[in-house]
This record gives sequence, structure tokens and C-alpha cells, in this order.
Amino acid sequence: MTQLIGVFDLFRIGLGPSSSHTVGPMRAARAFAHGAAPLAGRAARVVVTLYGSLAWTGKGHGTDVAVLAGLAGMEPATADPDVVHGLPARVRETGTLELAGLGAIAFDLDRDLLFDRLTPTPDHPNTLDLRLEDAAGAVLRAERWFSVGGGFVVRAGDAPEAGDVIRQLPFPYRNASDILAHCAQHGMSIAELQFANECAVHSAEAVRAHIAEVAAAMESCIERGLGNEGELPGGLKVRRRARTLAARIEDKRRRNIGAATEAMDHASLWAIAVNEENAAGGRVVTAPTNGAAGVVPAVLRYWHRYHADASPEGTETFLLAAATIGALAKTNASISGAEVGCQGEVGVACAMAAAGLTSVLGGTPAQVENAAEIGLEHHLGMTCDPIGGLVQIPCIERNAMGAVKAINAASLALSGDGTHRVSLDEAIATMRQTGLDMHDKYKETSQGGLAVHVTEC
Repeated sequence: MTQLIGVFDLFRIGLGPSSSHTVGPMRAARAFAHGAAPLAGRAARVVVTLYGSLAWTGKGHGTDVAVLAGLAGMEPATADPDVVHGLPARVRETGTLELAGLGAIAFDLDRDLLFDRLTPTPDHPNTLDLRLEDAAGAVLRAERWFSVGGGFVVRAGDAPEAGDVIRQLPFPYRNASDILAHCAQHGMSIAELQFANECAVHSAEAVRAHIAEVAAAMESCIERGLGNEGELPGGLKVRRRARTLAARIEDKRRRNIGAATEAMDHASLWAIAVNEENAAGGRVVTAPTNGAAGVVPAVLRYWHRYHADASPEGTETFLLAAATIGALAKTNASISGAEVGCQGEVGVACAMAAAGLTSVLGGTPAQVENAAEIGLEHHLGMTCDPIGGLVQIPCIERNAMGAVKAINAASLALSGDGTHRVSLDEAIATMRQTGLDMHDKYKETSQGGLAVHVTEC
């Protein structure tokens, strides 16, 4: 791997409800607007067309709002959610949109932000076109972008965005076999290997600062999810339940019942809290995507709550090991639900969390790889079929199940010596092929599965 995909790429702080449908399009629109800045004074109209999965589920995933925010120059990591969600009303009221570097231009949401569900998307299912015109309708600038999962974006004609580029990583790898060979040769853990590679691109202080920021954002998201109540937006009338679940777990504890399942109850609760925040468009951390954002934070908090030796240093180990697994999945398959289904989102998140937990519990590199394989293997074939195009049903509960599976995967791996029949590399290759074979209607279009068999009201 001559390009480092690491903690800065897989753990991005942004807004819900979707990394591919919200964070990615916002980043693409922002880049387009800034690139068009020299055309200030000549621009009169901007037209955005969404294709494929972005067109089919863009409304439910907030893609239209994200594009407006990106054109206005907002960044996913720092944008105020209230300001972002208020943009459509403001545009409808004023008839204009303030473009970054270009100033206010006329904008009609119905005319200038289009959902094209008919045009094929041969290059990537998450495709958007952005076009800038002058007053006479002449095209001043036109770009096509692909949102390839996890907030990563690629402009047509550019090299794929895949992390920080460096010619010589100290421990380059393409697959898990390479990683295990490095670890055996140099007597290091998977987290230590990843940290060394990160430090070839960033300073050790910057890496640690980012991990600390990510961990704090994950914890804050859980707390917000536990504190908020009410109905999630979008029309499905799904009510938040994390706060109620937390109260019930506490009541069972006070009455001295439910001790046998308390740890797993909490893991499920924390994952649900994160993904309810995500569904509401709140601030979350891609891990590796927004739709799967609850698994890693839930398992990380499980370790902090139920293991006395938990520490900030251990948090670094957890997230570094998790990022390594996410990098393998992104490099050799996909983390995009629109490409491979939910196996690439919750499945990969489960593998990442299992690897992180096994690492901090003292697992060997072989046991860490085994845990990740178990976590991914038991999500193979999972479709992405959100009801109503909203990241709510079944997405929220899938994160809870992914967290529980990750804990179980770590336990199973630690019970063995790391020897197992199916390798992580084989599981990732299977995920990729399964995604290729999967019908498009099961890949984040809401045209199949639960999305068509469950009444939305």
C-alpha cells in the first residue's frame, strides 16, 4: 500500500445521516465551489444533478441539504447542524444561495437541484454532476464527482482519493497476510504497525491528537443520543428510544435483575444512541461510515466500562487496530452500501470493532485478524435496504447487532490461538464478489428488501 489509509481517513467527524450521501456530496460541492471562485462576477446559475443511489435515496439521506451546505462553503466537521438543516427554507425564502467564493446567485431548489433516477451510472452508483453557467446559459465549469463511501470523494478524471500519499511507508501492506508477516518479523502488534505508518505521514503528536479528538467526538455523540428524545425526522414516525432503554437497564440493575445481559444491553444501547443521533443529522464520526457509526464507539465504551485496565493509551491501540482493518476493506473491496450493500458498512464496522477490542484485551496479531474475520464473515451478504431511504430502519438496530457480534467475535478469537480456516483476506474478497453479484435494488436504492415489503406509514 503506497497510499496510507488510516485514522484520518476512516474516522472523520461530520454530520449525519450518511457518509456517502451527506458527507461526501458536501465535500464535493464545497470543492467545486472553491474551484469556481475565479469565475466570480460571471456566474449566474449553478445546477446539481444527482444520479443512482444519490437520486433514489438522496432525499431521505439529506443529500440535497448537504449539497447546498457544500456549495455555501461549509465543511462536514465544523458545520453547525442547525444552520445546515435550515438552508432549504432560507433558499426557498430568498431565491438565492450564497456560494463560497462566488457570492449570492439565484437558486431554485426544484429547477437547479435534480434527482435523475433514469440515467445509468456505470462508473459509480453515487454520482453527482455540478455545472456553473453564466447569464446566457453558457457553461463556465462542469465537474462529475463520485461519493465512494465513508466520506471519500473522487472527481472524474482524478486519481482515486485514498488517504495521504507517500512513496515509502515503513510497513507497506496490501492485505492481512502482509500485516501478519510484518508483525511476525518485527515483533510488533497491528496497532504498532499502523501507528508507525501514520507517523511516516503525520507527526506522532498529530496522530494522537486526532485519535483523542475522534474518541471524544464518539463519546459526546453517545451522550447526546442518550439525552435526546422525540421523533426522528423523515416521516416514518420512528421515536428515539435510547433514553428509555437506558432507564430500563438502570432499573433492572437497581432491582438486581438482568446482570447476565447488562454488558450486551449497554453495548446495544450505546450503538443505538449514536445512530439515532446520526439519523437526526447530528454530529457523528464515520467508523467507517455514518450508517455504521455506532458499532466502534459502542464497543470502545464497552471496553472502558467493563474492563478495569482501560486507558487513553488503550483507546489509541483500539482505534489504530480498527483503522487497519477498515483500510483493508476499503482497499480490497468497499465500505460503500451503494457498492456492496450493508456488509460493507455494518459488516466492516463489526470487523473493525472486533479487531480493536481483541487488541486491547491482549490478543496476538493472529487473534486480532481472526476476530476481524469472524465479525465480517457473519455479515456477508447483508443488503442495504433502508425503508423510505432513511438511515433508520433497519440501520439503527443493525448497529446494535454489529456491536454485540464484535464483542462475541473478540471472545471467540481470544479463546483460540489465532489459527482458523477462513482468512480475513478471503472474507474481504468474498464481500467484494458478493457485492458485485448483488442486485442493485439491494444496494442503497430502497427498491428492494425491507424497503418495499414494509409499509412506510
